[in-house]
Amino acid sequence: MVAGLTLGAGAALPALAADPGTALPAPTGEVVLTVTGKIARTNGDGAASFDMEMLKALPAVSFETETIWTKGSQSFVGVELKTLVEELGIEGEILGASAINDYRVDIPLSDAIENGPIVAYTMNGQAMSRRDKGPLWIVYSYGSDAKYRTEAIYNRSIWQLVTLVAG
Repeated sequence: MVAGLTLGAGAALPALAADPGTALPAPTGEVVLTVTGKIARTNGDGAASFDMEMLKALPAVSFETETIWTKGSQSFVGVELKTLVEELGIEGEILGASAINDYRVDIPLSDAIENGPIVAYTMNGQAMSRRDKGPLWIVYSYGSDAKYRTEAIYNRSIWQLVTLVAG
């Protein structure tokens, strides 16, 4: 079963959802995601750095899906990749995604669609530890469409995500 739900965004980041030419606010907590490359909005040195509160301030979505790495249905909450792409004015064809352990995969920018993958920051209502694929995991709603149950999509489902490079 797959259910999509848009959750409210916090008011902590009034500069988010601004026009792509404006700078992002600086993170105040530990940086959990850095986006570089062909991006229009940054908060320093050609990069957009996010702490968890900044990610949680963006519009969130939630869905339930089974994965090949977990048992049973799991509930995920996070930011749609589409939202990050729009928020940062990302251009190009590929997002190079890297994990804490240096695993790297290319995600086509064409995957950043409504009801597409999310940058999940909770699973079953809990923050994900590094041991549990966190703190960020690119998750597709695998049960919603057969196109999300392919080896290519599973390979793009990078956990322990730390960087995205737009190009």
